[in-house]
Amino acid sequence: MSTLTEPTTAAPPGAKRARPAARVTAYSISRDKVLYGGLLVLTAIAYLWGLSKNGYANEYYAAAVQAGSTSWKAWFFGAFDSSSFITVDKTPGSLWVMGLSGRIFGFGVWSMLIPQALMGVASVGFVYVSVRRWFSANAALLAGAVLALTPVAVLMFRFNNPDALLILLLVMGAWAVTRAIDSEKYAWRWMALAGYLVGFGFLTKMLQAFLVLPAFGLAYLIAGKPALGKRLVHSLIALGALIVSAGWWIAIVELVPASARPWIGGSSTNSILELTLGYNGLGRLTGNETGSVGGGVGNPGWGGATGLQRLFGGEFGSQIAWLLPAALLATVVLVVAAGKAGRTDRTRAFAILWGGWLVVTGLVFSFMQGIIHSYYMIALAPAIGALIGAAAMVLWRRRTEWLPRATLAGGALLTAGWSFSLLNAAPTWMPWLRWTVLIVGVVAAGLVLVLPELKLHRTAVRRTGLFAATLLALTALAGPAAYSVQTISTEHAGAIPTAGPASAGGRGGGPGGGGGGRMGTPPGQTTNGAPGTTTAPGTTTAPGTTGQGAPTGRAQGGGGTGGFLGGGGISGVSSDLVSLLQQGAKGYTWAAAAVTSNAAAPLQIAAEVPVMSIGGFNGTDPAPSLTEFQQLVAQGKVHYFIGSSGGGFGGGRSGGTSSEISTWVTQNYTAQTVGGTTVYDLSSK
Repeated sequence: MSTLTEPTTAAPPGAKRARPAARVTAYSISRDKVLYGGLLVLTAIAYLWGLSKNGYANEYYAAAVQAGSTSWKAWFFGAFDSSSFITVDKTPGSLWVMGLSGRIFGFGVWSMLIPQALMGVASVGFVYVSVRRWFSANAALLAGAVLALTPVAVLMFRFNNPDALLILLLVMGAWAVTRAIDSEKYAWRWMALAGYLVGFGFLTKMLQAFLVLPAFGLAYLIAGKPALGKRLVHSLIALGALIVSAGWWIAIVELVPASARPWIGGSSTNSILELTLGYNGLGRLTGNETGSVGGGVGNPGWGGATGLQRLFGGEFGSQIAWLLPAALLATVVLVVAAGKAGRTDRTRAFAILWGGWLVVTGLVFSFMQGIIHSYYMIALAPAIGALIGAAAMVLWRRRTEWLPRATLAGGALLTAGWSFSLLNAAPTWMPWLRWTVLIVGVVAAGLVLVLPELKLHRTAVRRTGLFAATLLALTALAGPAAYSVQTISTEHAGAIPTAGPASAGGRGGGPGGGGGGRMGTPPGQTTNGAPGTTTAPGTTTAPGTTGQGAPTGRAQGGGGTGGFLGGGGISGVSSDLVSLLQQGAKGYTWAAAAVTSNAAAPLQIAAEVPVMSIGGFNGTDPAPSLTEFQQLVAQGKVHYFIGSSGGGFGGGRSGGTSSEISTWVTQNYTAQTVGGTTVYDLSSK
């Protein structure tokens, strides 16, 4: 920006002073700014296009967002229902954002999902500015495009899981570290900001946020401009900011009496610390997960066998691995390019920052023995994009040299071949695309190799180079872009959604996109998903439905009220049942109670009344106990009990409190059928 003023001359004696000329501000709109703006606009269009087709997406979180939009207590603690009986099994950071949106604009699909999409646009923007700061605008454009078109990123930025906010916070943290490395006077402020952002990431998805810390800390300690002593102090300041940012909410939850807050979902002792270190913490690494839905050490039913190969195939490959081999090569390229440069060399610092993010997170995902889902892979997407963009620029600028030229060509062939392999996993879906990508990659590699040897006019060289660069970009982006378009055009719901066509090794891209098929049946659950459930005498179900009135034709995990992993359940809630719950909510704290959150969520969303989730997410949390539930019924706080059904954990695991409650209800109350759903009126025997 520059300011222009009209030229002035001295006024003659006795003349009136002329009025100062108006200041005119001129703004230059460069090609780079236009392309950057275009990237953000196109990303926004992609992430917002047909967003409502995903409905309430993961109804487990949607129910909590609904609760938070009407109750500040539920909002603060991340409670599943507005009467704040139990929380979701995560810290509530992402629920805060969606809940506030629901409170301002009214709870609904758009108010819940638009913030998620905008977080995706912002994440692309921060990747761009982070790469642009140390490299070229073209490198930043490529980096942003890679993130924007990664299939799992497209999926999750159009969904209501916590990952969207987590990625935005971590990308902003990486940008803050970049600023800290560039600064000397204010480096500590930038490091404090980075620590604060990662800390808030903990309040979004707990310990997963900390996987970037080794890369952030090492990059600044090695490449920061201040002296070593100051760099250590600044790192401690960042650590302090992280502890404050992550710890204030934890401290409040631990200090508030248990009677004054909801039960901590996913814990067996009503402790947020147990949840942090157990089910959502170290348990994910070891497989010993209290409150787990059936992980088990090394259990291939959740994420396949552990090892370096995990991320490159099966359900993970099509989500994230398109450019993963190239990103690993890019990390090596950047380290080699830095060579023996000084300690503060930006290229080396960039490799440590983003390469460290990629390697540490990738190794943890590869070897963790607890529950892992394919959509977790979005955590790798920003690093892959940044590394690809930076390394491509470094190699392109040195393409007249033999080794960089050969490396660039080799990277193109590697990417083309690997994309062919991934596309071949869905041989009937766009069969021509894999051959097109392979051929384009070979042509691009050939042009890169021979271009410097051609005796062409300068204009022809420039045009040929532009053509080669375009082919390289197509080689890198065609496969993931096609999967992303397919993801945008398809409905996704449930707790384990996957991007791309169903035949690509994931769990399916349609409703309930995470069915149960490839995942297998969790321990203790029958194939129809209902262990130990009993049918009360005289209970009937409508033809073609499960006990909850959900169409039986839907895939497991994707349909029906009480589906094991939710998704589509609201479509199985009849209008008769909605009317019953709405009318029965008057004078009661909970209109109804149902075993598992995934059974309660569609009821609560459809009827817009609080529904108690017995046993939390999967019915295994010891809340409430049978005695506590009996007391709540006696006090007139719970009106109806919704019978268990296929597709969920039903009465919970054998011997659990949810099973005891189910048995007590069926033995002491009369079942009735409302809209194909089994209902027990707890106000009368």
